[in-house]
Amino acid sequence: MRNLPALGGLAAVVVLAGCTSAPRPQATPAPSPSPSPRTESVFFVEPDAPAVGQVAAWEAGGRGADAAALRRIAAAAAAVWFADGYPGFQDRARRLVEAAAAHGRTAVLVPYYVPGRDCGGHSSGGAPDAGAYRAWIAELAGVVRGHPVVVVLEPDAVPHAIDDCLVGGAGVEERLTLLREAIRTFKQDPGVRVYLDAGNPGWIKDVDRVAETLERAGVREADGFSLNVANFETTEANIAYGTRISDRIGGMPFVIDTSRNGNGPAPVDKADADGHWCNPPGRALGPAPTTDTGVPRVDAFLWVKRPGESDGACGPGAPPAGQWWPEYALGLATN
Repeated sequence: MRNLPALGGLAAVVVLAGCTSAPRPQATPAPSPSPSPRTESVFFVEPDAPAVGQVAAWEAGGRGADAAALRRIAAAAAAVWFADGYPGFQDRARRLVEAAAAHGRTAVLVPYYVPGRDCGGHSSGGAPDAGAYRAWIAELAGVVRGHPVVVVLEPDAVPHAIDDCLVGGAGVEERLTLLREAIRTFKQDPGVRVYLDAGNPGWIKDVDRVAETLERAGVREADGFSLNVANFETTEANIAYGTRISDRIGGMPFVIDTSRNGNGPAPVDKADADGHWCNPPGRALGPAPTTDTGVPRVDAFLWVKRPGESDGACGPGAPPAGQWWPEYALGLATN
């Protein structure tokens, strides 16, 4: 199994039990662009994450049982998203990687700013044009250079290049070109590990198309690909799906977002298309972040989507995408 770079004194960050699948036979792997000595869980837990403040507020307000449940989220390492170009994102990234390094941990970053992201959905937006995106990526990569970092690059960007979400072939080609360039920019530092997002098992069923598009987007220059970001598909389904993709790209490894997949996906409701993926009720935390996955090609289980942050304003009381929603977080922690 390929794992993440050793960062010294590494204790496992385990906040709840999670099941993994039995190991699958491993094909001859492609060489990893980065060194990969074995580690356990090495990921950085932000001391000022929203769940941490919520625990304190609930304890002060007499909600002790709820606070105790929410500690399952507050004590776990989750990715930090960079999704806009507002002044100050560079300083925020610098503080993050320096704090992680000071604790001997690895920060997980999610660049989510590609032009036309989400194609007009709840998280629509991104950089105004290709030039602005290139400059933004260069700044972000420059800030994290010299620090052990995991980058989960542009959730949904590759699947949207397949599912006709982008307008015209020119839009697809620009998207794939920007992803290739972003990988190369981050990989100027061999200590930065990059996983290009590939969607989830419930989205693009044709793994040949996924593998082909990943190749066109430069995945061979990355360290692997990511699955299930902000989704709810089971760990087992992601392992099977990811292994089929990996078979087609030389055995490359992958990471899985297990932050909210403990109960698997919600039932599909044709009357409410959003309800399957956008803040569905009854979901639960999944396996804790770790590099000790027990599956040869799975480099890590990560909490990429922060449990408790909204998927979008898609139901009663739901805040806009990315905003902290404490009661939904509580549901994830207690289901």
